[in-house]
Amino acid sequence: MSDLSAHTPMMQQYWKLKNQHPEQLMFYRMGDFYELFYEDAKKAAALLDITLTARGQSAGKSIPMCGLPFHAAEGYLAKLVRLGESVVICEQIGDPATSKGPVERQVVRIITPGTVSDEALLDERRDNLLAAVLGDERLFGLATLDITSGVFSVLEIQGWENLLAELDRLSPVELLIPDDWPSGMPLDKRRGVQRRAPWDFDRDSALKGLCQQFATRDLKGFGCENLTLAIGAAGCLLTYAKETQRTALPHLRKLQHERLDDTVILDGASRRNLELDTNLSGGRDNTLQAVVDHCQTSMGSRLLTRWLNRPLRDLTTLQARQDSISCLLDSYRFEQLQPQLKDIGDIERILARIGLRNARPRDLARLRDALAALPALQQAMSALEVAHLQSLANTIQTYPELADLLARAIIDNPPAVIRDGGVLKTGYDAELDELQSLSENAGQYLMDLEAREKARTGLANLKVGYNRVHGYFIELPSKQAESAPADYIRRQTLKGAERFITPELKAYEDKALSAQSRALAREKQLYDELLELLIGQLAPLQDSAAALAELDVLSNLAERALNLNLNRPQFVSQACMHIEQGRHPVVEQVLESPFVANDLDLDNDTRMLIITGPNMGGKSTYMRQTALIVLLAHIGSFVPAARCELSLVDRIFTRIGSSDDLAGGRSTFMVEMSETANILHNASERSLVLMDEVGRGTSTFDGLSLAWSAAEHLAQLRAFTLFATHYFELTVLPDSQPLVANVHLNATEYNERIVFLHRVLPGPASQSYGLAVAQLAGVPGSVIQRAREHLARLEASSLPLETSGGDSAAGSQPLQSDLFASLPHPLLEELRKLKTDDLTPRQALELLYAWQKRI
Repeated sequence: MSDLSAHTPMMQQYWKLKNQHPEQLMFYRMGDFYELFYEDAKKAAALLDITLTARGQSAGKSIPMCGLPFHAAEGYLAKLVRLGESVVICEQIGDPATSKGPVERQVVRIITPGTVSDEALLDERRDNLLAAVLGDERLFGLATLDITSGVFSVLEIQGWENLLAELDRLSPVELLIPDDWPSGMPLDKRRGVQRRAPWDFDRDSALKGLCQQFATRDLKGFGCENLTLAIGAAGCLLTYAKETQRTALPHLRKLQHERLDDTVILDGASRRNLELDTNLSGGRDNTLQAVVDHCQTSMGSRLLTRWLNRPLRDLTTLQARQDSISCLLDSYRFEQLQPQLKDIGDIERILARIGLRNARPRDLARLRDALAALPALQQAMSALEVAHLQSLANTIQTYPELADLLARAIIDNPPAVIRDGGVLKTGYDAELDELQSLSENAGQYLMDLEAREKARTGLANLKVGYNRVHGYFIELPSKQAESAPADYIRRQTLKGAERFITPELKAYEDKALSAQSRALAREKQLYDELLELLIGQLAPLQDSAAALAELDVLSNLAERALNLNLNRPQFVSQACMHIEQGRHPVVEQVLESPFVANDLDLDNDTRMLIITGPNMGGKSTYMRQTALIVLLAHIGSFVPAARCELSLVDRIFTRIGSSDDLAGGRSTFMVEMSETANILHNASERSLVLMDEVGRGTSTFDGLSLAWSAAEHLAQLRAFTLFATHYFELTVLPDSQPLVANVHLNATEYNERIVFLHRVLPGPASQSYGLAVAQLAGVPGSVIQRAREHLARLEASSLPLETSGGDSAAGSQPLQSDLFASLPHPLLEELRKLKTDDLTPRQALELLYAWQKRI
């Protein structure tokens, strides 16, 4: 180790390998340690908080170095992967005993955030996706691969907006793009972006590589033959996966062609606002997923999260899921299935590790236990008469031969790694048993030999022993050494004693000392053979895992339906959204008081609700609960409502609150307007649109005008819209737009304190209660009192607003003063000061013309 100058054969070998991987950290195996050198060492020491040392010389300077024990590397790798780093694992493959010069080393695996498969490096409840994109602004090909499950998907998407929304949904940890794309593209700012050589995306090479991987002549069977761009992206992923894994990938068996038309589209902003699986502060508490996911397996949780992020428009699939949930609820059948599913565990990822040949002994033990649990599960499923559940049962199957093989092979509680052996059961392999008994029985053999030799020689002080340097020996005190039998061969002279070896002991020594290493080699060989045998059965096992995950999700949705009081929604052909006693599934769980349920009625006669009412009155909750009910219906789940009847929607948009995008150089108002623009361009009469407080980020007249025109535009698009606003002036919209109706959330004041009733009622709100809410928030009493005086003055001088039709709103609508919209106009001040009796008729007329011009 000390001779580590830059020119030693050891460092030359290091640089030969390091130059092939300049961007990644290299873990270079030296004995029992992984060492890092130069810039790698500085970076790793800082990231992992380990000591940076120096070894040897390069150009007169010490070489920076840090190291970590190879058996403890997993924890360090996990930390680096979480920080987005990639690590090249470089192992000794030569034998140190026979090597001339440095032991041969080679890269055995590259660990990147998107290609990790080790259990310790993964989040068990989230997909770990690798994605690649190819194309231009008109059309993009997107491919995604989850190496930990073998799910490989492709789709083609038009335009940046749809691509970015899809990437928000998928949230890949690594994203591969062509190196010849110009810099400054919208994807450059995303996490984990890597540029790859353009030829990695070549369609012809990709097609050849994919057909070879799936052992097919073409990709027609997957419905992908016309997807030029997506196939190029998929080829790049396959190349990258092979490059990092350095092994065959038998668990990648097919391509799934996804179509955006089959799904309910949500853009990134809507996903964030609805807090599907991540809350606004980046955590998982109080999200929809946290409430609806009580799955028994991690693979079930991941599938449910996939469903929540990809609601469907396929009525056949949705009704099959609803029928399954109804069947599982009937006689509480899910209660029998759930404990059995818990015994099965995360076999999806275990099978992927088997395919990658890096499955640990405990993976095989868990697979053994899962296969043993399948017959009882099949028995329980035989009573489920719904077609979809029967189809799942047929796919799940049972595997008696494999179950028996693993039960015979793997000990009950195997060690974490195969490295030190002790994984396979006695009786599994006769040769292994013999080798193990040789090394295990050495102690007994030596005791027996000592007793035998004492009896044969009559020498009471004779001892049989072993040490690591000289091996086995028979020891006699010097005085008795002369009496040693003729077959004793002198091996070593000590002070006061002589050590001997006999032909019998030498033969045993050769056998016993090699037995341990031979036993370990034999066990590893048998373990690898076991993996190969399982790889041969991978296809049906993976299909079974996918069916088990779906059964877990459906059983979970049945349990949630019972315990959260959810009911089956009804899909109808005529456009409508009728919800009786709808509730917010997440807010309901965190409230200590009973949740106030509300109705919603939208159909061909009413397409938009203008929602008014006080801050904190429940407008946002009412809107979000509608979106979550519609979304849950579109994954096939039951919903938090007494009754729900709806037509299929194509998109769900939510424009609720926003914050500055300082890094992108956009203010709150700019973010708000970008989201609004996206909705106005893409909403259709089949979309659900939630608009909350549009126009609040600018001056009152600007904001009111924008909110008004946006609402009119949505009404003309006939999108199902919930439009919450503090611009009370918008409550006159129904006069000019017959598809618009007013509703409000009511509140009342008691002893000058506000009480929110959270009840949705027809018509506009009669009051804003802004001062009462300010008082509730703890604004000083003197400020509240002064605000009351200002409000009284402003209300006294305000004028009724004209509707777009020109009729006064005063007669039909309750007047609500807006602090800024109601400020006196300068012309009114002039009018107040004018002495009308002093004007001639001509002066009066000229004044009128002048005022008209100014207005």
